[in-house]
Amino acid sequence: MDRLEQYRQIIRQLLTSHANLESANSDNNVECQLVFDTEHDHYQILDVGWSGLKRVYNCFIHLDIKDSKVWIQRNMTEANLAQELVEMGVPKEDIILGLHPPYKRPYTGYGVA
Repeated sequence: MDRLEQYRQIIRQLLTSHANLESANSDNNVECQLVFDTEHDHYQILDVGWSGLKRVYNCFIHLDIKDSKVWIQRNMTEANLAQELVEMGVPKEDIILGLHPPYKRPYTGYGVA
C-alpha cells in the first residue's frame, strides 16, 4: 500500500474513533458528521443540528493531506491528534501543525512546510 493511501486509512480510523466519542456525548438534536473527501484529501468532524433554539454548526477536527503530509488544520478537542497519528504509524516529519503559524512549526518537533 502506498503512503498516501495508508495516511487516508489512518485518518479515517482516527476520525471515526473521535466521532464515536463525540456522538456518545452529544445532544439528540445534534448530529456528529464525518466528512471524508478522498478526492481532495480533506477530512473533518462536524456537529450539525439544534440545541434548543440555537443553531449548532461546528467543525471541531479538520485534517488535510497536502504534498504527502498530514496537516492538522483544526483541533478543538483535548486530544493530542499529532501524537495519536504518530502512534498509528505517521512519522513526525510527515505531520504539519497547520493550526500553528509557520514561524512556530520548526519548534514543535513535527514537520515544517
